[in-house]
Amino acid sequence: MEFDVMTRATTWDHVADLARRTEAAGFSGMLFTEGHQVPWMNIAAAAQAAPSLHFSTGIAIAFARSPMISAEIAWELAHNTKGRFRLGLGSQVKAHITRRYASPFDKPAPQMKDYVQAVKACLKAFRREGPLQHDGPYYKLSLLTEQWTPARHGYEDVKVDISAVGPIMVRVAGEVADGVHVHPMHSMHYIKNRLLPGLAEGAARAGRDPATIDKIIPVIVAAGDTPEARALPIKEAKTTIAFYGATPNYAFQFDDLGHVGLRDQLRECLKTGDSARSQALITDEILDQFAVVARWDDVADRMIARYKGIAARLVIYLASHWREVDPKVLERWGEVARAVRKAG
Repeated sequence: MEFDVMTRATTWDHVADLARRTEAAGFSGMLFTEGHQVPWMNIAAAAQAAPSLHFSTGIAIAFARSPMISAEIAWELAHNTKGRFRLGLGSQVKAHITRRYASPFDKPAPQMKDYVQAVKACLKAFRREGPLQHDGPYYKLSLLTEQWTPARHGYEDVKVDISAVGPIMVRVAGEVADGVHVHPMHSMHYIKNRLLPGLAEGAARAGRDPATIDKIIPVIVAAGDTPEARALPIKEAKTTIAFYGATPNYAFQFDDLGHVGLRDQLRECLKTGDSARSQALITDEILDQFAVVARWDDVADRMIARYKGIAARLVIYLASHWREVDPKVLERWGEVARAVRKAG
């Protein structure tokens, strides 16, 4: 398993410094989300500063841009990072796509399937494997003259991953994606009983081996050597689980584990702003199902026990704040990263 850190886009100088420290600490790579700014320039700055790290978007918003633009960006980053980049795509929600990005949004799973196939058609054309030709239900691409075709390079096997939670999108990932970004709110019950069977079903549709689909898994971790040191990370972990658990897209996992009705209670807390009650509703039992809570010396072993044989890449979630508060935390995470990578 590789071990990455998730971060948001920031200034170029700051991300370059963070990349150097992340590399020195022993991480495999950095994963950039697309929130208040696009991730591409930050990846370029980080890649220049840390020549051994791998980079991914986790995720870039697919429907907000043309498949051709996504393919061109991925091609350029793959070239200039010497193959250390993979494109991670997500659908976002309808309100953001239509009202923030003024772009079309239909049924997200079939639209994502078509989008990934369109991106891969562009990459195929960039490799000069044939003319650009994609005629899907949402995206149609048929014009790419030699003048406008990106130059070839030695890193043309660009991986295209998607985020997936529900069964339909998971099957799409199994059918057309090189990897799947698992949501940070997940239990091992979800991984084993929903994600892996769904990927296998999608892969079977396309005649693929599901074992070839990389699982990129962010993990919520509350680490500390004493109960007092773990108190604030636990509070943040519970807040995160409560926030995601209040939405129907993720709350089915509570029902799977026997916590029927919890989503409605969390939803009410969200409406009233009762954060204290929402955290209290996430009991220690629930916390252990969705997060790793451990002393620093035990974090790596706990993560390896959960994810070895399943994850291609683990991603530490909720770590950016702690890097800023205490730079030594990055060193502790580096110890975890090296142990996880050594375990294979």
